[in-house]
Amino acid sequence: MRSRLAPSPSPHPSPLTPQPAALVIFAKAPIPGEVKTRLCPPLTPDEAATLHGSFVLDMLERTKLAVAKSQLPFHRYLACAPSSELVFFKIMEERQGVRLLDQGGDDLGQRMHQTFVDLFAKGYKQIIIVGTDVPTLPLSVYQEALTLLGKSDVVLGPALDGGYYLIGLKQPAEHLFIGVPWSTDQVLAVTQQNAKTLGLSVGLTTPWRDIDTIADLHSLIAECQEGNKKPKQDRIFSMRTAGALQLLATRLKTR
Repeated sequence: MRSRLAPSPSPHPSPLTPQPAALVIFAKAPIPGEVKTRLCPPLTPDEAATLHGSFVLDMLERTKLAVAKSQLPFHRYLACAPSSELVFFKIMEERQGVRLLDQGGDDLGQRMHQTFVDLFAKGYKQIIIVGTDVPTLPLSVYQEALTLLGKSDVVLGPALDGGYYLIGLKQPAEHLFIGVPWSTDQVLAVTQQNAKTLGLSVGLTTPWRDIDTIADLHSLIAECQEGNKKPKQDRIFSMRTAGALQLLATRLKTR
């Protein structure tokens, strides 16, 4: 994995500023047939890709807001697959002020481990990786994760399906990712057992639903419909994602 930006500002702060951490959003490009495939059918590959693209934008916008609102000492990165050279990611770089990285590795564990290795090599002392399948994740979770990482070796964000939506480390831990049955309900449990075997302490953030299955999507649609009853300033969903979910809700009634 390599950075696609010119040399970035040093992560080392002045004595009067907090030590910055790296917040990495792991994202695939919204290519039909390659993202959100567990939603197809009933969704078409194009619909799934459009929804995924909106989720990526949501995470970029919301992490930017979380950093600004809570003044969190984060440098934000977007870890891109299959390549940071794709136009979609270049637009995100320009419009969202995020630094691009290429994902490298044969499976999710290897890709995350390599990301940790490369960013620790840049001088960061704390690194948090978050996925794009949690568009409603409360902004407070980023502060929660950072606080937990100050007290634990590993921080994990439990997903309701047995996986995790977030992971943070203070040093590389390759064996944490070995033997993990990715895309199963055992991901969190096996990762916690690996941490125990390695003698690493684990802190858990607020459990949250990520969007992997059609049941998850129906729950998200219901949550969005309920949220639309609130005043605009209190709504969690972006207008873009709310519109996409409303359209999908209508289409799913006939499938």
